[in-house]
Amino acid sequence: MNSKTGKITLIGMFCALAVLAVALIRIPVVLFLKYEPKDVVIVLGGLMMGPMSAAIISVISSVIEMVTISDTGPWGLLMNVVSSCAYACTAAAIYRKKRTADGAVAGLLCGTAVMAAMMLLWNYIVTPIYTGTPREAVAGMLLPTFLPFNLLKGGLNTGITLLIYKPLITALRKARILTGADQPKKTELKMDPAMMVLGAVLLVGCVLLVMRLRGTI
Repeated sequence: MNSKTGKITLIGMFCALAVLAVALIRIPVVLFLKYEPKDVVIVLGGLMMGPMSAAIISVISSVIEMVTISDTGPWGLLMNVVSSCAYACTAAAIYRKKRTADGAVAGLLCGTAVMAAMMLLWNYIVTPIYTGTPREAVAGMLLPTFLPFNLLKGGLNTGITLLIYKPLITALRKARILTGADQPKKTELKMDPAMMVLGAVLLVGCVLLVMRLRGTI
C-alpha cells in the first residue's frame, strides 16, 4: 500500500469510526449537552496525518452524522465542525512542529483551550438560532455551563487520546496500514509513562466530574 492510498484508507477508517462513536456513545452531561468521543477519533487522525486530515475527517463525519443520526440539521453540522476542528487541528498543528510526547500533550491541552474559547463565541451566536433560547439566557449560560462542559469534554478527549495513541499507532504499523512518508518515525512512538499516567488521571477525574454533574455520586 503506497503512502497516498494508505492515507485515503486511514481517513476513510477514521470517518467511519467517528460516526460510529457518536452513534454508540452519547452521555448526557448538563442541559442538552452530551459528551461524544468523536473528537478522540478525529484528533488521533490529526496526530498521525496532520491538521488538514483532521479537518477533512471532521467535515466528512459531521456531514454523515447530520444526514443519518442527528436531528440538529445544518446548525448542528456547523457547531460540530467548529468544535472538532478547533480541538483536533490545533493539537495536530502543534504536534507536527514538535513530534514528542511533550508536544502531543501541549497540543492536546492547547486544543482544549482553543475549542473552549471558540465554543463560547459560537454558542452565543448560534444556540439562540437553533434552540429558540433567548440570547440573554444563552449569554448567562456561557461561563457557568458551556465553558465547564467544553473544558470537561476536552479533558476526556485528551485523557483517552494519551492512553490509546501509542497502541493504535503500533497496531496500524503491524497491519501495514500506516506506511510511507506519513507514518511517524519509531522514535516518535515512545510515550513517556508519565504521559500515560496523566491520561489516566485526566480520564478518571473527568468521568467522576461527569457523574457528579449528573447527580449519580
